[in-house]
Amino acid sequence: MGDTPVQEMPQDMNDKVCVITGGAGSIGLASARRMYDAGAKIMLVDLSAENLATVANSFDDADRVAICQADVSDTAQTQNYVAKTVQKWGKFDVLFANAGFSGISAPITNYPDEIFDQVMAVNVRGSFLACKYALPEMNDGGSIIITSSIMGVTARPGSIAYITSKHAVIGLMRGVAKESAPRNIRVNVLAPGPVDNAFQLEIEERASKASGTNVTEILNNWISLGRHAQPEEIANTAYFLASDQSSFSTGGVFMADGGMHI
Repeated sequence: MGDTPVQEMPQDMNDKVCVITGGAGSIGLASARRMYDAGAKIMLVDLSAENLATVANSFDDADRVAICQADVSDTAQTQNYVAKTVQKWGKFDVLFANAGFSGISAPITNYPDEIFDQVMAVNVRGSFLACKYALPEMNDGGSIIITSSIMGVTARPGSIAYITSKHAVIGLMRGVAKESAPRNIRVNVLAPGPVDNAFQLEIEERASKASGTNVTEILNNWISLGRHAQPEEIANTAYFLASDQSSFSTGGVFMADGGMHI
């Protein structure tokens, strides 16, 4: 028997233009690669210009990938990454509002006001601004994906800002979904559980230190599938929502949490 032939990725996003915030992080980058492999053109947006430059160089076709450094909570910088996308490729098809900030671990009585405001600015205001300024430049029939979290549908002590912000973006998504439906633009939330990446590790290390327990082990016991997700597994759900495979899905909260919420 010969070698098993390598299956090529279906090119079902050919010529679609996708804007991904938090694009240099593990979920954003894995999602970008999944959409790129399906034929899409990708605008990667991130706070770190250095990280953006590094990840952009990892794609084979430079004509299908562009980068823009931006603080997603800033109006002018949001308008800029939208404008740069339109200047390069014209109107776009997919917005993945994925940038996020976790804040710190502390009870509400000790939670710093300024950190709460920072979390809300990135996670909620950033998603609001992305939708506000992207929608006029999107093609009808497109897709908006907003990253929430398992903490958008549940809660635990010590993460009040993150929990509040991730609940809030579900409300934002539902409102935008209603307003965008006449243009056949789908709007959904992607809600990951714990992911095996640096973002999650930082959260778990803080929580472990504060509680004196092994939070990673505790979380794995709470997850029905018994482990953290790989970024590529979350990216598969983002790809589904970005592609026409989700043509009748809008206003939904798509869990990618290994059953942690049940």
